[in-house]
Formats: sequence, C-alpha cells, structure tokens
Amino acid sequence: MADPKGFLRHGREVATRRPVDERVHDWNEVYPDGVGRALLPIISPQAGRCMDCGIPFCHQGCPLGNLIPEWNDLVWRDDWEGAIERLHATNNFPEFTGRLCPAPCETACVLGINQDPVTIKNVEVSIIDRAWESGLVRPQPPEWLSGRTVAVVGSGPAGLAAAQQLTRAGHTVAVYERADKIGGLLRYGIPEFKMEKKHLDRRLDQMRREGTVFRAGVDVGHQITGAQLRERYDAVVIATGSTVPRDLPVPGRELDGIHQAMDYLPQSNRASLGEEVEGQILATGKHVVIIGGGDTGADCLGTALRQEAASVTQLEIMARPGEDRPEGQPWPTYPMTFRVSSAHEEGGDRVYAVSTQEFLGDDEGRVRALRLVEVDGSFQPVPGTEREIPAELVLFAMGFVGPEQPGLVEQLGVDLDERGNVVRDASYASSVEGVFVAGDAGRGQSLIVWAIAEGRAAAAAVDRYLTGSTTLPAPIPPTARPLTV
Repeated sequence: MADPKGFLRHGREVATRRPVDERVHDWNEVYPDGVGRALLPIISPQAGRCMDCGIPFCHQGCPLGNLIPEWNDLVWRDDWEGAIERLHATNNFPEFTGRLCPAPCETACVLGINQDPVTIKNVEVSIIDRAWESGLVRPQPPEWLSGRTVAVVGSGPAGLAAAQQLTRAGHTVAVYERADKIGGLLRYGIPEFKMEKKHLDRRLDQMRREGTVFRAGVDVGHQITGAQLRERYDAVVIATGSTVPRDLPVPGRELDGIHQAMDYLPQSNRASLGEEVEGQILATGKHVVIIGGGDTGADCLGTALRQEAASVTQLEIMARPGEDRPEGQPWPTYPMTFRVSSAHEEGGDRVYAVSTQEFLGDDEGRVRALRLVEVDGSFQPVPGTEREIPAELVLFAMGFVGPEQPGLVEQLGVDLDERGNVVRDASYASSVEGVFVAGDAGRGQSLIVWAIAEGRAAAAAVDRYLTGSTTLPAPIPPTARPLTV
C-alpha cells in the first residue's frame, strides 16, 4: 500500500494547464512541457492517495485491467522503473490512454464514494512520460520467429496493439493503413493540442525496431483485395474502426459549408504539422456550429477557436447533465455528468436540448444560418421555441454507425450484426476462417481503452489459432460489458 493516510493528508490535485489566451494561439499540448512533466511536482502525494482497496474497483472500471494500486504504490515509493513495468504489463500505449481516455477507472475508484477519486489517469501519463525520458521504454523484439504471417488492417489503437503483441510473440506482422501515414484516428482524428504526434511517432519507431512492418498508403479492398490478403497471410485482423459517420438529412443539407468532423479535423492536423492542404476547410472569421456534444465535437471546438472563428456554438440534443451522479447511475458506474474539457475552457457556447430543423442558405448556395428548436425529454419539438442562429460552417460530430462495408468487408464475406458491425465469437474470430476482428469494427464506436484491450485480446486469439496455444494475455471476451458504460 502507498501512504496509509494519503487520502486524508492530500486532496485531489491535477496539473495546471497553460493560460487560455496563450494556448489558443498555438497547436501544442495544453500543458506546459507536456502533461507528464507538469504533473511531476505533485504526482507522488497524488499516487499516495490510493488506498490499495481489498477489492480495487478501478480494475473493474478499466477494460485493460490496469494494475492501478500496484503502480500507484511504486510511484509513491519513487520506483519508476517498477511502475512502468507494471503499467506496460496490461497497456501497450499508456501515453495514448493517459491523454485521451475518459478514465472510467476514476469513477470506479473506491475513494470516490465520498471523496474526490485518485488522479489515476494523471499518474499513468506521468509514469510513461518519465519512462520515455529515462530510457526505460525499449524495443522488445522476439527471441525467435514462428514462421507465421499476420496482416493487420487498420493502424488505430486496436490495430497497433494487436500488431505489437503478435510481433512480440514471434509472428511476422504487416500493418496496412490507407492514409499516407500510420496512426489512424490517433494521427488524423486527435488534434495536436490533445496529443502531440511525437508521442505516436516514437511508439511506432519502437514497433519498427521490434520487427513490425508498416504499409501506409495501401487501401486494402481496392489496391489489394481481401482474397489476396487471405492468400498471402496466415491470419488477418480487421481493425479498421467504425468510420461511417452519422448524417443529418434535414432540408438544406446539400448547401456548401456543411461537413463531417472527420473531413475537417484531419485537414487541420495536417496543416498544424506544416503540411500544405489544398482547399482546406477553415473556420477563420466564420460563425461555426458543431452538431454533437461529445469528444469529437470538443475537438472541433478547440480547432475552430485556434483558427480564429468569429463564434463557435456546440449543439446537443440531450438535456444538460447535472454536476453530480444521477440516482440511477451510482458508484462504480460511469455517470453522465457535466464535464468541461480543455477546449470548453477556451470559449464557445454549449446549447443543450435542441434539434436542428433546417439549414438556410444564401444566394450562392452556401449555408448562412441554422434553424433549431428546443426538445423535451422525449426529444419532441417544443412549440414556439424555434429560432435561427448564424452558421457559416457546420460540422457534424454525431458519431459513427459502423465500419465501411464496400471493399474489404464485402470481399471477405464476413457476417455482420444488426448494427453493421463485424460479428465475432468469444475468440474474436469472424465467420470466415483465419479472419479476426478487434476494436470498433466489431464492437461499434467506443473508447480508446476498449480498442487497446480488444487488440491485445484478439492478438492472443490469433496466436492460439496459429500455434495451438498462447502466452499472450487476453484481457476480455468480446461480449464483455463492464458496469461502467
């Protein structure tokens, strides 16, 4: 156990972000010198607040089953090498989850029953950032090669986790990515101010040194068919994610200036890293409306503010959640409460319980305004509440409805469920021999921590399929649903 009285001596304390008027003028992470370095002065007493509970519900809250009390204790004892060993035992990429995960582990923390929970996410990112700086993260190439080959299609967190595990098990692994660079949503969906891409690049360098082969700029299903992939490799892992965006078919949808978030964010990511982007969608000087109140909407908000939008309004059809846990979502569930991201601190308006009725255009066919109406608890329009708001750029951030079916999915002939996701059994195997699926392509849109957990578990299933047994850990079955949802 860490400090037996730590939770009595110390209150919850988190890293201080850079001033808003400073950070909105650049694309760097919102913490000075990175979140890990910003946390170091306070992280030991924060780790000491962990009570090492008899039943650590933080394990239940984390799909990866992170050994949270163990590495909290090691941090408190200043054993950073031991801490990163324990952290890497369950999580391939803590630098990603420590920045991007919504931390369901913290809402399941036993201390959180009647106090502020342990800053688990902050401790996690401090461990990995310090490990990188101290040279404690090294390539782990396999001692022998199995002679078996695996293709992983998709280089997001699920695909990368599966690839690293399988490479370390001795298989020859190639990761295919249709974009020009490896990383999937980590590369082009997450703004630089949330996670600088240097964190992704150095992890990819480690994987290359371990033996993983990356093939960027290859659109599997078009440049290489599903049949060719199955013929060339002993096993295939589908980790393409859930990439079909939800649309909003209301009058005026055809107007110029209305875009999906994932058309807007990748362009901004490229531009923020110095790339030339022809015909870039820009918010500069425009009244921006973001439809969707989740993380992707917040990413669009922070991006539009950095592009100096005239105004930014984020719309959400749900009612504004309360500050405290709802009665129907008791500890240790993940509650629907009002949360403020770093982007929300920076500006913009959040409007709840409204629905878009129509987009209005100007004489040149460009969107100029949005007509909305307030809705009741059943999402029915409230008469007399219609109004217009200026909208010169509209971004849809309403989530995704499944993997793309034309191309690879159709060519492989895998079964799909009623939501359009690839069906898999308890071993992550699809209906086609030798084809496995991990992450959002099978689960549906979910969290980065679930993607990594499923990538690790699918890798164990593939290893067992190829060799008859496995020593790789398998965190969860694909049908598992935690108490925290």
